[in-house]
Formats: sequence, C-alpha cells, structure tokens
Amino acid sequence: MREYLKILWTFLQVGMFTFGGGYAIIPVVERELIKKRAWITMDEVMDYYTVSQIMPGMIGVNLSIFIGNKQKGAFAGFLAAIGFVLPGITLITLIALFINNFSEIAAVKNAFAGIRIAVAALILDTVIKLVKGVFKDIKTLLVFLIVFALSIFPGGYLPDFVRSPAFLVALSGLTGLIIYRQKKSESPEAKE
Repeated sequence: MREYLKILWTFLQVGMFTFGGGYAIIPVVERELIKKRAWITMDEVMDYYTVSQIMPGMIGVNLSIFIGNKQKGAFAGFLAAIGFVLPGITLITLIALFINNFSEIAAVKNAFAGIRIAVAALILDTVIKLVKGVFKDIKTLLVFLIVFALSIFPGGYLPDFVRSPAFLVALSGLTGLIIYRQKKSESPEAKE
C-alpha cells in the first residue's frame, strides 16, 4: 500500500508543477522521476511519448499511466494518472466556482504572459534534450528531416492526413522498423 501512496504523491507533485502541456512536463519528469527516484530512463520517456502521440488523451496522463504501470502495475498507473490530473482539476474547479471572468483580470493576464515565456523555455530545453538523444546516425537525421518537412509543409499541397501526427508517427515507426531490421541483419551477431 505504501508504494501506491508514494506513486500517487509523486504524481500529485508532478501535476502541481507542470504548466504548459505535454512537452513542458519533461523537465519535471526528468527531475522527479529520472534523477530523484530513478523510476525511468530518458529513453523510456521517449518511447512512452512516442506511443502517447498516437493514443487518445493528454500526453501527460498517458505518460503517467505508463510510468505507474511500470512501477507497480495497472492500479499504480491509474493512481499516477489521478495524481497527475488532480491538481489541475482542483485549480480549474476553484477558479470556475469563485472567480468570474478569471482570464480578464489584469494580474492573471500578466501572470500568464510570464508563464508562457517560462513554458516556451521549458519546451526548448526539452527539444534540445530530445534532439541529443535521438540522432544516433545519419538515417535517423534523414527521417527527422523528412517528418519535420512534412509536418510544416503548407496546407493545400498535401492531403491533411499526411501532416497528421498519428500518420507521421506511424510512418516513422514503419521506417524505423525497416531501417533497423536491415541494420540488425547486417550486424555480426545476426550472422552467427
């Protein structure tokens, strides 16, 4: 029971200090779950993020479920998700109950302007860390450049589904399967 409470408490903390959505959670995950508790590695986070991109729901919730499940099974995954969303739900409910036109308050507008800057910095930090861990060879760089080009290609020139994150992730997965299957069959271990 103690381990379940620890998972719930940990993800309450992660949920409390995460602003800005899916990618902004990575610095908090790195500090709390990778460095402080050693529950997961950055490679595992990347794998979970990849799967979360094509699953319904919020990335942070999906990531919480994966990590909780890895630690102690399905119930721990459920508790991790509850812990992650509870601070945000509580805050939104309180705001909705007690403050009319919350977003129109000058202090709130100013605070959100500052928060957006901090979130952008956290996302940039995340992108830099992701890029360092992703490019293992020239093939991965080529896949990255192709997916990036397809994702920013102006609308109207390509069918909408081609720019869809689900399609791009599936296409990249298929490409990775082909590239690394071929690479494995060429390796000395595969010839033995």
